[in-house]
Amino acid sequence: MGTPQGILALALPLALALAAMFCALGLSKAVAAAMEAIARQPEAGQQIQAAMIIGCGFIEALTIYALVVVLLFGFGIISLH
Repeated sequence: MGTPQGILALALPLALALAAMFCALGLSKAVAAAMEAIARQPEAGQQIQAAMIIGCGFIEALTIYALVVVLLFGFGIISLH
């Protein structure tokens, strides 16, 4: 397990799990803040919701980028030499 491939086989799923976990925490914090803002100021609900959806899209994109990098390393398209 000391080979670079063995280390990569262990590190890639852990990195993807960490990326997904922290993106989920970011999404939950963003949605909670948006819901509190809408509750305080209902007349601005549409604008707050639009900003929240854009922000959530950016957060989700980070998870997708992490998945793409893991797949590129996993299939050997990018190698560590």
